[in-house]
Amino acid sequence: MTDCGNGLTYADAGVDIDAGNALVARIGPMAARTARPGTMAGLGGFGALFDLKEAGYRDPILVAATDGVGTKLRLAIDTGLLDGVGIDLVAMCVNDLVCQGAEPLLFLDYFAAGRLDVDRAAAVIDGIARGCAAAGCALVGGETAEMPGMYHGGDFDLAGFAVGAMERGSDLPRGVAAGDVLLGLASDGVHSNGFSLVRRIAAAAGLGWDDAAPFADGPLGAALLVPTRLYVRPALAAIRAGGVRALAHITGGGLTENLPRVLPEGLGATIDLGAWSLPPVFRWLREAGGVAEAEMLRTFNCGIGMVAVVSPDRAALLAALLRDAGETVAVLGTVGPGQGVRYAGRLA
Repeated sequence: MTDCGNGLTYADAGVDIDAGNALVARIGPMAARTARPGTMAGLGGFGALFDLKEAGYRDPILVAATDGVGTKLRLAIDTGLLDGVGIDLVAMCVNDLVCQGAEPLLFLDYFAAGRLDVDRAAAVIDGIARGCAAAGCALVGGETAEMPGMYHGGDFDLAGFAVGAMERGSDLPRGVAAGDVLLGLASDGVHSNGFSLVRRIAAAAGLGWDDAAPFADGPLGAALLVPTRLYVRPALAAIRAGGVRALAHITGGGLTENLPRVLPEGLGATIDLGAWSLPPVFRWLREAGGVAEAEMLRTFNCGIGMVAVVSPDRAALLAALLRDAGETVAVLGTVGPGQGVRYAGRLA
């Protein structure tokens, strides 16, 4: 067969295989930092192996979760501040896993762009590795896709996939009953939900991402890009201490939509809105956007990123344990007959 020499190449079509190889080389040390008991092989194979027995499980049930970071990614791309969205990606997946009672064990990412910029992709994946290390799960692989014509300019997309495990019979929620206490764990800001409304409010206020944040020091974009808090290690410690009956990750839908997901039929929750102070970022969003309280509570986390439903006789001990683990804890209210979430008082 004759080689014509002047034919088109994959690079001519916009796909740079060398850039992909360079990124894999950069990722290797990042992934190695996340190794944990059970990790069996490095990157580069067609799949990732994990030894559940080596991780300490006798009769494990696997739990899987997948998520993205929503339109927060638009803000990260527009500002060029890319190191935090990798943490967001991990947190959105592993915080969900722990609500099932599972320990996150391994993580895979999907990064897709029109043109692969190795430095930018490496910044994102370094954040993913830092998130995995903080959550105690191994970054075992992923997919980097360069797709000209699908994404334009510097745009890219992210998805994350996490797998965890728990011993059979230890799944959450279980045993939730009237009288159980609701412990709220503080968020670190907007986290990764509601950014379509955040962007709309900022535009209506005439603010750019480089303008001073009205609620914090520094530029608005950087203040809004604070990563989602990782609750995994404190939550697992609380579960192992006994008395945790359910966990609810407060994401899109806020307290209003997420807390009922862990309550059995016939039971609802009463929350005292005066139990915590609304963080400054949410006060600004409420005032600048003229957002009604009910809409705030079903769109944003409003300062509570995770709720633990605990037995009343263990509430004080578990609150102290969580505080010792670095969490800011508020006693939000109780579980009782009814359905959904009932609010008392007003957001301060």
